[in-house]
Amino acid sequence: MKKKGTILAENIMFIILNLVFITILMLFLLKQGSGAIVIEQSYAKQIALLIDSGQPGMEIILNMETAKKVAEKNGIDFGEVVNVNENIVTVKITSKSGYSYSFFNDVKLDNLYPVDKDKDGIDDSYRIKISGYNKNE
Repeated sequence: MKKKGTILAENIMFIILNLVFITILMLFLLKQGSGAIVIEQSYAKQIALLIDSGQPGMEIILNMETAKKVAEKNGIDFGEVVNVNENIVTVKITSKSGYSYSFFNDVKLDNLYPVDKDKDGIDDSYRIKISGYNKNE
């Protein structure tokens, strides 16, 4: 008779632990799916792909309204959101994270800076200017 009671208790404990695990997993996935990490990855990859497909003399204006909203919410200056060091693009819209992605095109870039693309008085886009190819010495 005591065996039935222990089996029932073990099954209940197993079900409770599984429910706790699934709940924590769901909360994690919801947070990651709509969070800053996904936005950082998306913009870093977009910028790297645009630079890879660009030619010297091209000027690219990238609308980054979503990144601006999240950066302002997290207290990050929009002028510091995008950084390019050699061939690595880094997008950082939170104080504790940032996502880097590399590009292959060996080009010189002018300084990246925010611009007001739609003339509404808000700098919510980034200007990327490809000025030429790097000289191999």
